[in-house]
Amino acid sequence: MPRKFFQRFLPHPHKIKENKVLQIFGDWLHEPSLWHLSRRSVAGAFAVGLFFAWMPVPFQMALAAGAAILLGTNLPLSVVLVWITNPLTIPPMFYFAYTVGTWIVGEPASDFNFELTMDWLFNELSAIWKPFLVGCFTLATTSSLIGYITVEGIWRYMVLSKRASSPHLKK
Repeated sequence: MPRKFFQRFLPHPHKIKENKVLQIFGDWLHEPSLWHLSRRSVAGAFAVGLFFAWMPVPFQMALAAGAAILLGTNLPLSVVLVWITNPLTIPPMFYFAYTVGTWIVGEPASDFNFELTMDWLFNELSAIWKPFLVGCFTLATTSSLIGYITVEGIWRYMVLSKRASSPHLKK
């Protein structure tokens, strides 16, 4: 049942394989285990995708795909989850990361206007980089762990509840 749920929302494998950024992985994209939907591969994909969604770097999809290949998680789901950060969500997410970072590092928060430009990155980021990166890494790790544990738990619950409701599946 969980497998069918995820299959409805995932892109077709040929769309992922045709992505120009992801073609750097060549034949690794044809590994069947990267397209398999199991409890562990989906939970791992959530961990990978949520982790790289918080990374303030270009080519998050390629990094998530590389991690999915190395860890053997579901590739399409790992890549799709990176898009949690998009032009609409980046400012509040990264401001939250900065705020969390200032709390962890113990620095007072400074006022600034976030802009998604190279000029802003070179001028403003130099003043706030430490709490910003600490916050991003903390939230990446936390959301990754929460995503993995949540998917594992929900998947397990759905399988057990289906087994309990179907007399022919009981032991």
